[in-house]
Amino acid sequence: MLTRVLEPEVMDTAEEAVDYDSMDHSTVNRLFVDDLLAAAERFGESEIAASDVSTQRQQKSLRVLDVGTGTALIPIELCRRPIDATVWAIDLAVEMLKLAEFNVRTAGLDGRIVLEQSDGKSLDYDDGEFDWVISNSIVHHIPEPRDALAEMLRVLRPGGLLFVRDLARPQTNSDVEYLVATYAGDANENQQQLFRQSLHAALTVEEVRELMREFDWPADWVVMNSDRHWTIYGVKSGGI
Repeated sequence: MLTRVLEPEVMDTAEEAVDYDSMDHSTVNRLFVDDLLAAAERFGESEIAASDVSTQRQQKSLRVLDVGTGTALIPIELCRRPIDATVWAIDLAVEMLKLAEFNVRTAGLDGRIVLEQSDGKSLDYDDGEFDWVISNSIVHHIPEPRDALAEMLRVLRPGGLLFVRDLARPQTNSDVEYLVATYAGDANENQQQLFRQSLHAALTVEEVRELMREFDWPADWVVMNSDRHWTIYGVKSGGI
């Protein structure tokens, strides 16, 4: 098994932000939102939400927190679906948020996506403030992910949905190069290197499950859902 090699926690140069934003994330983002809404349907007994606006809870729109939003592509994809939600989209990188603001404005979603600069390891939100807490591809950026995961669960209300997805570290360098060739073969050299570094910095499924056990969370919340991604998903109980 490859040893984890950390990469910079914050991608905050204009070049990195543009390179990231210009890569084709559409399929991955669409699948993330599809799976998120399927998870919400699965836990419908917990009154998370239905994916059909006509059958949603009438009391209020969902409050969703997206940790490490990057350029806000996933909040935009989510808000294009028939769902009544407001998304707080946070990132530590100023350059990412500049592009996120442009993307949100271009999509006509200024009123539904709130962009804020914030550190996922120390969130400035109250306990239980959000109905859903989601995150895509931020964990591998964080040297010690425990604090970020703990904060995500802290700000999630009891009965709310945690849905976190990230890359899984491959076993060998050959596996890394195969994934780079398969999923970033048409990207430029810098984009390929960013993907390569991310794979080396990622956690394995078992490492994530061990984190869950340390927090006394269910380890079976963690599943390998593709050849390069794991996902944490589950509903927060009143005692967690």
